[in-house]
Amino acid sequence: MGASLNFKNINRRDCIALATTLAMAGISSNTAQAQTMNPKNPGETILVLGDSLSAEYGLKRGTGWVALLVQKLAAENIAAKVVNGSISGDTTTGGRARLAALLANHRPTLLVIELGANDALQGAPVRLTQDNLMAMTQTAQKADARVLLVGMQVPPNYGRAYSERFARIYVEVAKAQKTGLVPFMLKGVADVPDSLKWFQADRIHPLEAAHPIILGNIWPELKKALR
Repeated sequence: MGASLNFKNINRRDCIALATTLAMAGISSNTAQAQTMNPKNPGETILVLGDSLSAEYGLKRGTGWVALLVQKLAAENIAAKVVNGSISGDTTTGGRARLAALLANHRPTLLVIELGANDALQGAPVRLTQDNLMAMTQTAQKADARVLLVGMQVPPNYGRAYSERFARIYVEVAKAQKTGLVPFMLKGVADVPDSLKWFQADRIHPLEAAHPIILGNIWPELKKALR
């Protein structure tokens, strides 16, 4: 968004329309079913609860950052299973509603929450997003799962006050619940002068070439969260 996903030149109405379309597609799509990747008898089970940025929207299967994470874990000889429970168009409200079933089905030791971008696209109150992130974090911790929050930022056309407040919610939840935090998953992708080269034609979803950078932003904090 703008300073995050690169939609500087897309108006808010169009963004909301796109987010609604993605949400509808996600609900009817097979991506609603978590996909388990690798290996047998894992030491860790990592559940990724995200939206299109984690669900490989517009990408060839196996090229998004979650798939790259599986490869990274194998390369580092870290025994872990990765479950991708991401759905394109999902919001923190949708993730909160889905989380209990995912926790029960997969019993993760680490939950990675990558949600919030679509809340902003749809004009959801910042307080609602924060409350949902807090509730998801607490629910996961009660299920004995550690939590890593993956933060997002919104473009400046939302207004400086809103943009700054939105960015702070991840910091505040992480501090309150003592979780890991990636401040901005699209650092080096959406906040650089030539950012357009990293995005698909919609200027919202990163190209395949950007996903190694995204993983590079997430990996240091994720590795810290592993035991």
